Amino acid sequence: MSEKESFKIGSLVWGKMKGFPPWPGKIVEPGPDMKIPTSKKNFLCVYFFGSKNYALLEPTAIKPYEEFKDTCSKANKSAPFREAIEAIENYIKNGDEGTVNGIQETSEDLFDQIKNTPESLKPKRKKKSTAATPSTQKKESASESGAETPAEENGPVKKAKLLDDDEYPTQILANHNKGTPRKYQTLLDRPSSLIQPEVQPIDVSKVSETLKEKNISPSKLKFGFLGLGNMGSGILKNLLNSGHQVTIWNRTPEKCTEFEKAGAQIGTTPSDVIEASDITFSCVANPQAAKEMVFGNCGVLSEMGPSKSYVEMTGIDAETSQDIAEGITGKGGRYLEAQMQGSKVEAEEGTLVILAAGDKSLFDECQSCFIAMSKNSFYLGEVGNASKMNLVLQLMQGITLAGLAEGMALADRAGLQQKDVLEILSLTSLACPALIDKGNYMILGTFNTNMPLQHLQKDMKLSIMLGDQVEQPLPLTASANEVFKHAKKLGYGHHDVSAVYIRARF
Repeated sequence: MSEKESFKIGSLVWGKMKGFPPWPGKIVEPGPDMKIPTSKKNFLCVYFFGSKNYALLEPTAIKPYEEFKDTCSKANKSAPFREAIEAIENYIKNGDEGTVNGIQETSEDLFDQIKNTPESLKPKRKKKSTAATPSTQKKESASESGAETPAEENGPVKKAKLLDDDEYPTQILANHNKGTPRKYQTLLDRPSSLIQPEVQPIDVSKVSETLKEKNISPSKLKFGFLGLGNMGSGILKNLLNSGHQVTIWNRTPEKCTEFEKAGAQIGTTPSDVIEASDITFSCVANPQAAKEMVFGNCGVLSEMGPSKSYVEMTGIDAETSQDIAEGITGKGGRYLEAQMQGSKVEAEEGTLVILAAGDKSLFDECQSCFIAMSKNSFYLGEVGNASKMNLVLQLMQGITLAGLAEGMALADRAGLQQKDVLEILSLTSLACPALIDKGNYMILGTFNTNMPLQHLQKDMKLSIMLGDQVEQPLPLTASANEVFKHAKKLGYGHHDVSAVYIRARF
């Protein structure tokens, strides 16, 4: 008798997938719509308890449940694994009649119901009262002493919201400690049409609470704004809501419509914006786009003159900034680079950090605008210094996020609960809003864009170039950059930077 023939439909087994511990399951017939590759004709279909997933496994990766119960049940201590053991034991006690985790065990119905059941209707993971999680331990110790928890005492940590248990989906494709995903073996198998980031439209009329508290007296100068991407849209919203007069242009004219309703004037070309404005801000995608905006056809230089000023907010390298500065000052204009530290949310709330360098008088004249868009602005001297400072900070952020992604991936592989990792992290000296927020993104697996991954990868590349220029070795940055490059190549460039987890996990 072959190994495959030793298992029958309905046999309770331990299924071992590559990279995962043995998991309790049941041999079932493949559903009628399952397309089994020719190379897997001799494989058996296993339904996994607890996770309600299934997979095709080689007979050599399957062991009888009762015979190996003592050995395999000790291989994993995670909560999902304990729930899977409880589910299969309940199934054994109930006999053949009844259900498997609420799903009828008829093989054809099993697959249909698993694939077609909406996430919102699937049972939530039960929280065991006997096992003390980090959150319960934290709350109990705080209530006993009558004191606030460390997370509540620490200002920065308080802003980093940890998700509640019911906010974590019961089936997350990005979190694989619960077995094989339902339809795709990994996130990498999903068609790109299914993984595009959700784009949240900006509400131009909504004035942020931060902006209300600033009591800004808007400058009487006329301002221009070029580029309405993730960051530019939020910045422009605050400029308009703080009472500044702004003429705008965007490569995609449709994005200007809502801002026009809010009082912005529309320019047909970048040169039109320069002509109508005293000071023009530019916020586009990358150094190449920034140079094209200035030196291209109908670009900035065609209308630049002694009465005009230009502020470059695009994330660029020092050499590009100096080239643009030479072009602007060569026509008699004033130039300032104003690099941004922050994300889309911070741009909308007006809590960015501005790093400026160049013409000091222009920096002073932009103060009402900088107050509207940021919580602080710094003047760093000659052109290039702000770009260098920004790249240093972006380098640190990239390495940190790559480390967070690897840590979360390791925790998942080791059978630890990722939400527990974040709860414990929030009580340590490493706690900060960025790590907690991005960690939540990694657990949820949505990666809706707050800061595009491709933009951070671009900055890491530029920081490596800066390191080459000054002969400073950057081995960690180079390694982290490769991880981000791979995630970008997999189609996650437009997603949030937290999508670097995809590369670290798979």
